[in-house]
Amino acid sequence: MENKEEEFRKSPEGIEHDYNENQQNPAPAEEAVTEKNDQSAGKTIHWIIPVCLVILFIVYLIVRK
Repeated sequence: MENKEEEFRKSPEGIEHDYNENQQNPAPAEEAVTEKNDQSAGKTIHWIIPVCLVILFIVYLIVRK
């Protein structure tokens, strides 16, 4: 039951089981809703952007003078 609730939270339209029947307004496939995200870039970008901003700020301070 908990898995169904999680699927609904991720895709309020539900999961598509019969694509031919709903071609006009298809819901996402089951794989698109339930697959694990094991290659997240969020943590990497979370650290790369601030570091780049600090480097750019330092370069700006040096070039400005």
